[in-house]
Amino acid sequence: MPIQYYIALASALFCIGVVGVLTRRNAIIVFMCIELMLNAVNLLLVAFSKMHYAKAAAAGAVTTAGTEGQLFVFFIMVVAAAEVSVGLAIIVMMYRNVHSVDVNFLNRLKN
Repeated sequence: MPIQYYIALASALFCIGVVGVLTRRNAIIVFMCIELMLNAVNLLLVAFSKMHYAKAAAAGAVTTAGTEGQLFVFFIMVVAAAEVSVGLAIIVMMYRNVHSVDVNFLNRLKN
């Protein structure tokens, strides 16, 4: 499959995530959109890693080219899992105190 399809899909996913972060006020949906953006980046990293490996394999070289993108994806997934656990803990505490998950209520913390 051509790399342009991966780029188009990842850019569409990333744009949906950006629109969701900028327009929504529900904290859970905002975190889901952030995860959508991270997954779009992961998709591109894996696609470019596969492309790089295919070019190295076509040249006839025995190489481990292309594994760097997959390692980056692994670390991004680990960081995303930590971000979700901390973010959901913050959302739960916010709901316990304010009884809402609307991010506009976070402006009360300034006072």
